[in-house]
Amino acid sequence: MIIATHRLTSHERLNSPSSFPSGYTITSSGINSQGNHYCTRDYGNGYNAYCYFNHNGSYYYNNPDGSTYYNSGTGYSRYTSPSGQSYVQIGR
Repeated sequence: MIIATHRLTSHERLNSPSSFPSGYTITSSGINSQGNHYCTRDYGNGYNAYCYFNHNGSYYYNNPDGSTYYNSGTGYSRYTSPSGQSYVQIGR
């Protein structure tokens, strides 16, 4: 079942492999047992990912290339590349 579709933003395009399509389809969405929103995303061509939006304002993306992105909602963010290299930003 398709819940929503999304066109990638310029930031998302910069951080996505060139083989990714220009958008994704949200195939499932809901609230988990901790009360946080989650969604699964289908980019097509076998690329799938998921995201969490937490009630404390933080959010987390697991990307199809194996990279992850976490944002605390309070000025801390961390991107981890598919190879495991982490990049941290502190402050707004």
